[in-house]
Amino acid sequence: MSLKIGKVELTNPYILAPMAGVTDLPFRLLCKEMGAGLLCTEMVSAKAISFHNKNTEKLMEIADSEHPVSLQLFGSDPDLICEVAQQIEGRPFDILDFNMGCPVPKVVNNGEGSALMKDPLLAEKIVRKTAAAIKKPVTVKFRKGFDETCVNAVEFAKRMEAAGAAAITVHGRTRMQYYAGLADWDIIRQVKEAVKIPVIGNGDVDGPEKARKMFDETGCDGIMIGRAARGNPWIFQELSAYDKEGLVPEKPQPAQVKEMILRHAALLIQYKGEYTGIREMRKHVAWYTAGYPHSAALRRKVNEIDSIAQMKELLEELA
Repeated sequence: MSLKIGKVELTNPYILAPMAGVTDLPFRLLCKEMGAGLLCTEMVSAKAISFHNKNTEKLMEIADSEHPVSLQLFGSDPDLICEVAQQIEGRPFDILDFNMGCPVPKVVNNGEGSALMKDPLLAEKIVRKTAAAIKKPVTVKFRKGFDETCVNAVEFAKRMEAAGAAAITVHGRTRMQYYAGLADWDIIRQVKEAVKIPVIGNGDVDGPEKARKMFDETGCDGIMIGRAARGNPWIFQELSAYDKEGLVPEKPQPAQVKEMILRHAALLIQYKGEYTGIREMRKHVAWYTAGYPHSAALRRKVNEIDSIAQMKELLEELA
C-alpha cells in the first residue's frame, strides 16, 4: 500500500501525527527507522518564524534520513502565513501542513488551530494564498468540527480541496472533545466521499486491526497515528507487517524496550545536550514502560534522574 500527496510518494500510508513536545527530531528518526511512511514536525508558529525566534529554528530542523517529512505551521493571518511559507520553502521539508485542529486554549483563543473551523472562509483564504505561492504540496489537518453545534468537516474539506490542498487529515473528534470519547469514523467516511484528494483518517487507531477497520469503514487513503506512537515507535513496523503477513506482531520484550529508550535518550542528548535531553526523556520513559512489570515504581524514580548513567542504572530493573 502506498500513498501520493502531490508529487510526494509515500512507501506506505501510515503517518506520524504532529505532536507538540513529542515529535521532535530524535523521536521522528526512531519512527522513520520503524517504517513510518511520512513524518510530521511539531507544529510551528508562522508568527514566531517571522520574528526569527531561536526556539522555532530548532523545531524546523530536519535530518537527511527523515524524508518524506511534513512541516506543520499554525497561524491565522493569510498574508503572514503565505510570506513565511515562501521564506521557508527552500528548507528540506517535502510537504507543508496547516494545523486547523489544535484544541489547546492558548492557540484557539488566538483564532488559530481548531478556531479556524468556525471561520471556513478565512481557512480557505490561508490555503488558497499559500498553495498558489509555493511549489511544495500543501495539506490541512482539521477536526470533525468545533463542537456538536458546528460539525462542518465535510463543508470544510470541500473548501480545502477547492483552495488547492493536496490532501487532508480528519480527526474524528470536535475541538470541545479534545481527545475524550470515541472518534467518529463516520465523519471521515463522509469527507472521503465528498472530495477527490487523498483523505487521511485520524483518531483511536492503536494497532494493525484497528487500522484495517478504519480503512474498511471509512475508505480513507492513509492513517495518521498520534498518541498510540508515544513510547511505541514499533507501531509503524507492526502496521506494515500486518499488511504483508496478516499477523499482529508480539509486543516488544523488556530488553527491546530498554534498548529503544537508551537509543532515544542518546539522540535527545546528541541534539539537545544531557541536561535537557534527560529531562525531556522522563515522559518518554513513562510511555515506553507503561504496562510492563515494575513500571509504576520505575516511572516514579525516573523523575529524579538527571544523567544518562543514572538512567542506565534504573533501566536494569526493567530488563
